[in-house]
Amino acid sequence: MIMLRNVTRTYQTPAGGFAALKGLDLDVPAGEFAAVVGRSGSGKSTLLNLMAGIDRPSSGSVVVGGRAIHDLGNDRLAAWRGRTVGIVFQFFQLLPTLTAAENVMLPMDFCGAVPTRDRRRRAIDLLARVEVADQADKLPATLSGGQQQRVAIARALANDPPVILADEPTGNLDSATSAAIFRLFGDLSRDGKTVVVVTHEREAVSGVVRTVTLADGCVVS
Repeated sequence: MIMLRNVTRTYQTPAGGFAALKGLDLDVPAGEFAAVVGRSGSGKSTLLNLMAGIDRPSSGSVVVGGRAIHDLGNDRLAAWRGRTVGIVFQFFQLLPTLTAAENVMLPMDFCGAVPTRDRRRRAIDLLARVEVADQADKLPATLSGGQQQRVAIARALANDPPVILADEPTGNLDSATSAAIFRLFGDLSRDGKTVVVVTHEREAVSGVVRTVTLADGCVVS
């Protein structure tokens, strides 16, 4: 499902070029639940951004679902991302003026993949899947951190993407809630989604099929 070949990503800084990724090769099969771990600065978030098409490689290729996304123009890339990738962030990134259901409906509004009349019903169904349907008409500020992250996962599933990418999704949650979120990702993988979670080494990574360790922009195990 995800294939990176000889990928480098170099950023220009006042001190000169900084290589966040260095000739990285990685394959993630369809339906796998994989964790990418490593210390801060190891290249984890850069790798996730390349998989999501948020960033582009300096060199090398990034292929997701058979599509070479490094070659797509910005408009085509945005359309591809909306239908192919669901992204879950550490700080939830829910719009504060929208209810939980409205936040989940937002990607449907952007992509138009779900008929207008069906969007709220689908949002409620997705919130039920992540066990927060009773919070559908509440604003994010009234929800706990765990509830907000569950809403964010429902939003990532809005357009039924085959790939779910999560960047430090449990970084602001307690250990029990973190474990529940990882179980939810495992359930999504068993349902056929390809799930890649970026996290710190010190966090408990439970239920993953494979752990990929990065250090200094390279895969070390």
